[in-house]
Amino acid sequence: MAQPDTRSDAAPLGVDPDWWRQAVVYQVYPRSFADATGDGIGDIPGVTSRVGYLRELGVDAVWLSPFYPSALADGGYDVDDYRNVDPRLGTLDDFDAMVTALHDAGIRVIVDIVPNHSSNRHVWFQEALASPKGSRARDRYVFRDGLGENGELPPSDWQSVFGGPAWEPVGDGQWYLHIFATEQPDLNWADREVRDDFLHTLRFWSDRGVDGFRVDVAHGLAKGLPEVLPSAAELAEIEKLADGTHALWDRDEVHEIYAEWRAVFDEYTPPRTAVAEAWVAASRRARYASADGLGQAFNFDLLEADFDAAQFRDIITFNLEQAAASGSSSTWVLSNHDVVRHATRYGLPARGTGPDRDTVKSGTAWLLSGGTAPVLDEAGGLRKAHAATLVLLGLPGSAYLYQGEELGLQEVADIPAEERQDPTFFRTDGGEIGRDGCRVPIPWTTSGPSFGFGAGGSHLPQPAGFGASSVEAEEGDPASTLSLYRRALALRHELQGAETLEWIDGDGPDVLAFRRPDGWLIVANMGETSIPLPAGEVLLASDPVDGAELPPATTVWMRAAG
Repeated sequence: MAQPDTRSDAAPLGVDPDWWRQAVVYQVYPRSFADATGDGIGDIPGVTSRVGYLRELGVDAVWLSPFYPSALADGGYDVDDYRNVDPRLGTLDDFDAMVTALHDAGIRVIVDIVPNHSSNRHVWFQEALASPKGSRARDRYVFRDGLGENGELPPSDWQSVFGGPAWEPVGDGQWYLHIFATEQPDLNWADREVRDDFLHTLRFWSDRGVDGFRVDVAHGLAKGLPEVLPSAAELAEIEKLADGTHALWDRDEVHEIYAEWRAVFDEYTPPRTAVAEAWVAASRRARYASADGLGQAFNFDLLEADFDAAQFRDIITFNLEQAAASGSSSTWVLSNHDVVRHATRYGLPARGTGPDRDTVKSGTAWLLSGGTAPVLDEAGGLRKAHAATLVLLGLPGSAYLYQGEELGLQEVADIPAEERQDPTFFRTDGGEIGRDGCRVPIPWTTSGPSFGFGAGGSHLPQPAGFGASSVEAEEGDPASTLSLYRRALALRHELQGAETLEWIDGDGPDVLAFRRPDGWLIVANMGETSIPLPAGEVLLASDPVDGAELPPATTVWMRAAG
């Protein structure tokens, strides 16, 4: 095996400890990014083969969703071995080569870590199943005696996030907790061995040159399970309190775990970074982002918002205040591997005016209808996506992009039931459509069996017209979404300044306008009629701007006159 790449200052990256504060991070879902072997599954060598594309795009870091050995019960988030690469995706040598190639291109590497649960194939869980009640092996997970005369009933009526019961029997009167899929048993973070093993994992990947970690379900590790478990209804009432006392989510003691992680991160130069995926009350998010914890936490507020100037302004103001309070920088995101792509969300009726618009997965009703009702305004949705993206990229803080959004990809609705993979779809008998539509392999060429994704087919079916949104189709088109992203990221690096903004008032309720300290303005017309274009030099527009007016659903970056 090749020696790990332990360089912490691999040129041209340097050792800036604050590199992450305003970084543009590109999320790669490895199985759907690029397939170097032709087996239909994206892989680590595939990522390496596209480093030139990522460099030209202009991103500062790549975040890789799980690439570990896995049965893919949940898209790789059911991890068999935290310190290895799935053989279908490559080897540790391939991983080292990818890190080196990305570093040499000036791109940092962030990897997903999944600490709330392992897979049911993990050696620890297999040992637990083979061991009796009360054994040391079962202490690493959350086992409880069942109710009823012989433990034949689950310990509580809790439901899994993916649907169905959250407890699974093991045949001896005990049940194990799985907040997600049955194949994802929850780890017991009160156990010292679990904590120490993950510290080992953090060092393992950091020693191989990884620059940071995205922490999956960061708010779920600490559990507080009394002898008599609360009912699901009681849990729901406790959750409303958002006071750190919930049995499963966002308990105060989770931050003791992250203080230990921070000590490991700080062993390196520059310190390793981390960002929490923590779906918690906004008032409790800052603690995950504290300097003595993970350092940064996702805010998904823009992702949940309509294309609405007032909502955007309130969200931006609040999150910048939260970032200042924690000493962190904010994160901004519009799409990821768990939600309907924002070009599609914005092409559907506004929240409250159509069916099922009150959920974060705002396109669920549309997907369940096979993408037929309500009618999708694809062109209008893409125009709004362009405008929202320029707002996002103009904000102080770090921006997280999801693979394919730079091509303007829409959600793929028409996936046959027999080809779906998301456990949510199966555990709800199709009542929840799942996340496969945003995980379809992205197109690189205008033609071919998988539009350049690989030499063969793709593990999820691509729509017939995908080639028109491919890299090849958009690369030479100055009006394409890809060209817009490339220009925006290049300009963002030139104009990036302090982590503050100044709101500009007086342009009407549908206008979002702010000034950055380095002398440039962002003006977004989020209404349905044109408005006067402010005086100054237009540096970049989300869609064409002619004359003295700013069209609807359009954002401009400007240098103010004078």
